[in-house]
Amino acid sequence: MIQFSYESDRELFESAIRFAQRQVRKLVEKYPGFYPVYTQGGVWKHDSPALAHWCDGFLPGILWLFYKRGGPNAADARFWWEVATTYSRPLEPRKTEPEAHDLGFIFQTAYYRWFQCAHEDPIREAMIAAGRTLALGYDEKGQFLRSLVAGNSLFIDIMMNVGIVFYAARETSDRQLREVATRHSLTTRKHLVRGDGSVAQEGLFDPDTGEFLRQATQQGYRSDSCWARGLSWALYGFTTAYEYSRDPRFVHTAESCADYYITHTPAHGIPPWDYNAPGESRKLLDTSAAAISAAGLLRLCRQIADPMKGHFYWSTAIGILRNLCTKYLAGADPGWEGILKGGVYHVHKGLGVDESVIWGEYYFVEALEEALRVMDRGAAHSTVN
Repeated sequence: MIQFSYESDRELFESAIRFAQRQVRKLVEKYPGFYPVYTQGGVWKHDSPALAHWCDGFLPGILWLFYKRGGPNAADARFWWEVATTYSRPLEPRKTEPEAHDLGFIFQTAYYRWFQCAHEDPIREAMIAAGRTLALGYDEKGQFLRSLVAGNSLFIDIMMNVGIVFYAARETSDRQLREVATRHSLTTRKHLVRGDGSVAQEGLFDPDTGEFLRQATQQGYRSDSCWARGLSWALYGFTTAYEYSRDPRFVHTAESCADYYITHTPAHGIPPWDYNAPGESRKLLDTSAAAISAAGLLRLCRQIADPMKGHFYWSTAIGILRNLCTKYLAGADPGWEGILKGGVYHVHKGLGVDESVIWGEYYFVEALEEALRVMDRGAAHSTVN
């Protein structure tokens, strides 16, 4: 059992949560009904393009995490409940949105967090419908869920979405849905995760035969490089796949990705936007990849059999959060509307580079909430004993 002597970290994380709450309260009050993607010059609402509506679940997910952290008896509980509900309800029609590969990003953030707080059947049913809809994008020949780019394209990002198919399969005992989710995960593991634990963002297949053709990328430096956010998606996504399936191949893949992240990331825990980016470009770091990885490591450390390695993953995640809190919070810049600076959206298109990005905010808050939950439990155990 992990023994906690992290009182300074606990205070740091609680302070970061309070700062995040202040920033998000300002956001929803200044831009009511607005679903942000990335800041421009620290400002959430601007005229630059979002490219796709894959981010709409993150803000309501953050709001539900704030409600969960305080509980129903907190002084601000009613505010968080009402605004979280207000931002979550409009997403429901997307449960049947055709040709989308990002329904997990929407429903596993907003609706899953909502269900944790409300336990109402309509919320659960919306998640099941979203899982069924996502499964309709399954390519039988290639055995993968198609990306929104093309019918013969597989994204590493979809490992963050396949969990909603696993969820629908579990809740309905639908073997076909489970098979789709499992086969997609195995195909991704085979073709996008390399032997050293690095990943490719995209795989391309022959549309007629389903034969794998080559690795590619939309956002990484090269097709054969390792895009940091893609690595983080894989670390977190394969952990989720294991949580639902208990297939040991998935937890081993998650560990491989985690080990690559730890081995190749600087000691401060914040990775370059692409591990193979050259020269000056490699100095551009991505705090959103760090936040996703911290959240993934906090999930992964509970799933592996080796307690020493589990503790190592836990400690690594805490170290990442510590550095995010001390070096990248926007508290010193009163005009900055986000929580975390230093996030990256799309380098090649020049969008959201060295800015706040809403998925970085979500996984940062998720990781903080999880770390504090475990620390609180440890503190309570120590008090009892």
